[in-house]
Amino acid sequence: MMKKFIKGKAAVFIDAANVLYSQKALGWRVDYIKLKRYFEMQCTLVHIAFYTGKVGAHEKQQKFLNKLSEEDIVVVSKEVKFIKIDGGKLLPKGNLDVELALDAFSRESQFDTLILFSGDSDFAHLLDLLKRKGKQVIVVSTRNHISRELIERAKFIPLDKLREYMEYK
Repeated sequence: MMKKFIKGKAAVFIDAANVLYSQKALGWRVDYIKLKRYFEMQCTLVHIAFYTGKVGAHEKQQKFLNKLSEEDIVVVSKEVKFIKIDGGKLLPKGNLDVELALDAFSRESQFDTLILFSGDSDFAHLLDLLKRKGKQVIVVSTRNHISRELIERAKFIPLDKLREYMEYK
């Protein structure tokens, strides 16, 4: 399905927090190893990276991240910060948008198509810059978790259209 939208070499960048919200809305989970294998069959995949916040030495999370690394999925993570909001409640914040955007832009000579798993409008400028350099840009998200700015700039593929290829079972 994706093959017809991808030109040349492709790089996949995954905003894990954004995909987590999409998964909750859809009621199923993404298997990132299946996702990688799917793209390897659809195109010449030159890079795949997973950006996520980490909570201390959480053993289950670290085991998951290690498994991704073993499958040659680049894992970029940083410690989650907890920010006090109204009433003293703590809100976890592990935003890696800047890291993802800088990594994607610095690798632009390696790919012809960027496939971004996120719906966050913070990536609009990155997409503009890549398109000016002649890159194809594809955004994968859910209809309720994608910004208007990304829909205007990229080929939008609803995550649920890829369920059969990357659902965790």
